Amino acid sequence: MRRPALALAAVVLASPLAAQQAGAPFTVQETGQGYATLDEAVGSIRMDRGTILIQPGTYRECTVQAGGDITFKAVQPGSVTFDGSPCEGKAIFVLRGRSSTVDGVIFRGVRVPDGNGAGIRTEMGNLTVTNSMFLDSQEGILGGEPTNQQIVIDKSTFSRLGTCDEAPDCAHAIYLANKGSVTITRSRFEKGTGGHYVKLRVPNVRIVDNSFDDTGGSKTNYMIDLPEGGTGRIADNSFVQGRNKENWTGFIVVAAENRTYRSTGLQVEGNDARLAPGETRSPAFVASYSRDALAIGENRLGAGVRKFETR
Repeated sequence: MRRPALALAAVVLASPLAAQQAGAPFTVQETGQGYATLDEAVGSIRMDRGTILIQPGTYRECTVQAGGDITFKAVQPGSVTFDGSPCEGKAIFVLRGRSSTVDGVIFRGVRVPDGNGAGIRTEMGNLTVTNSMFLDSQEGILGGEPTNQQIVIDKSTFSRLGTCDEAPDCAHAIYLANKGSVTITRSRFEKGTGGHYVKLRVPNVRIVDNSFDDTGGSKTNYMIDLPEGGTGRIADNSFVQGRNKENWTGFIVVAAENRTYRSTGLQVEGNDARLAPGETRSPAFVASYSRDALAIGENRLGAGVRKFETR
């Protein structure tokens, strides 16, 4: 009875896909081919479409996606960490293909001389990020392109990010600019170390059902900054503003630098905004410099939080 069982085991082990996955950390799902480095796997897809399955582990390497439609997927979400080692002095993933998806990956410890070291640098193509974490770096996600780029961030964590001390300009947990849209949902922002938690130079935003916990922050600024205006929806988020801030004047600030995009009808509703215990200053929940009529609905504001400010 034992001999057939042994033969079956041998057949399973002899499977090319099983052997490649066992021996290589990066496997292109469509071909079953395994690779020793992420860059080799990305290069094999070239201008085509493919999913790179990443085995659990901590990797000190990076990649540049030059084309195609690529999904970077952890076999077990949360078990794959890319630690430091940016490409081109920019980021661990530098993305300029047609589209990119990142699923279940942790990015940690990214620092570069110009102060903008990020887990992901998006320079071209649509981007979707889900189930991922960005930790202990100058920035989490940075970039954008001057076209109708669509960026979606869902169920991800941004912790201990941002700086205003390592470069002439501040770095932020998320800093994106494009002529399309940015959607951020079901994500957590906490323990910022400088700059804003979310800074978007885009015409259309959707920021819904997120948590912004600044109680452990240091030298932070706004929770959400739309420096050139913008419209869309900011709803059902929870905000707690901490005490150790560089700029405490507003939770959500609109068009503080320019009025590039119209802000008429920007919906801000269903949010909960409070101050951390011991905070005695009185920030505005929404501060707008746009001169447009925002659609500010019902929000739950704690003691000391003013509803609206304009200049």
